[in-house]
Amino acid sequence: MRSSLLAAATVLAFAGTLTAASTDAQAAVCADGVVRAGCVGARGAVVVRKPAVVVPKPVVVCRTVVVNGVRVRRCT
Repeated sequence: MRSSLLAAATVLAFAGTLTAASTDAQAAVCADGVVRAGCVGARGAVVVRKPAVVVPKPVVVCRTVVVNGVRVRRCT
């Protein structure tokens, strides 16, 4: 009898702690795509467009050299 009362008191104390200590969950999910990136949370969503990628052009250097007495333009 005494052990069952002790077990019941323990269960009630544990249940009371869970009820008093509950908080709101703040979950957010983010994704990173090829064109856009975005996050979704409890208060809404945000989407951001990624800037265009600028591909640098290769640098071409031309030089004039003399090959067998003839001026030749060589570009690398």
